[in-house]
Amino acid sequence: MYTAAAIILCYLAGCINGAYLLARKWQGKDIRQMGSGNAGARNAGRELGKRGFFYTVLIDAGKTVLALAAADAFLGQAALLICAFAVLCGHIWPAPLGFRGGKGVVVYLASALYIAPASLLTAFMVLLAGWGITRRFTVPGLIAMAAMPVSIYILGGGVPAAGAFAIMLLIVIAAHNDYFSKKAA
Repeated sequence: MYTAAAIILCYLAGCINGAYLLARKWQGKDIRQMGSGNAGARNAGRELGKRGFFYTVLIDAGKTVLALAAADAFLGQAALLICAFAVLCGHIWPAPLGFRGGKGVVVYLASALYIAPASLLTAFMVLLAGWGITRRFTVPGLIAMAAMPVSIYILGGGVPAAGAFAIMLLIVIAAHNDYFSKKAA
């Protein structure tokens, strides 16, 4: 009973979209009708400025960490991983926004911050190396995030945590599919 309720509440927490809320409050517009059409931090940064990026990251990371902390108070590790998946799904496919949300990068990273914080160091080092070579963030960032399930496993997080983050990573990559389609055209 607690697990089902926690999963539903984590999905609903994921539906709170920082970029959408800020664009509505600051400009009276739907962020999904601005710039790239994505309801995420990067588009918020382009359309709302550095402040928009910062507050979007803060809101999206905060909702993730708070939802997972609340779930963690009542559930075990396996259920917590499912709750992280629920927050991610709520962010990418928020029912209140017609199932059109962000791409899940901040939620993925915030989930790692709560569940496996050491994996973020690996991701940061890979990102810096990739950025140093390409001077871009998107592809090196996705590669850095791909290193996280491996580092979670190596650092003792076990197969369930590494597997859960690998599945969440595949969802984040799928959410970026339009990025790769545009680059191929």
